Amino acid sequence: MDAQVKRYYQLKQKKKELETELQTLHEEIMAFCQEQASADMEIGAYRVKLVLQERKEYDDAKVYEALPDPEIWRLCSKADPSKLAGLVKLRVIPEETLKDTYTLKPITLLKIEKK
Repeated sequence: MDAQVKRYYQLKQKKKELETELQTLHEEIMAFCQEQASADMEIGAYRVKLVLQERKEYDDAKVYEALPDPEIWRLCSKADPSKLAGLVKLRVIPEETLKDTYTLKPITLLKIEKK
């Protein structure tokens, strides 16, 4: 078991290092694309795309007030965007009910594909 624990620890350390490197590379690529004012380009054997999305950031207090039934709030327990989207999709909550409970946060996703 000592070997498994040691290997697990080593892999967790490596994962942290890789995540840090990925974040640095992500920021550098995003900055380059912004400097080039391009959201779609080919670099070497790769196609780089920036995809703009909007994500909803809910205000817990506003969502609680907007929900017609406290039992629905218990399903969420906090304003979880994926749970709320699911409840809207299933028509448990009308989308109009949540209209003023969130702000839209623009985010840009980086997609890299090999040609």
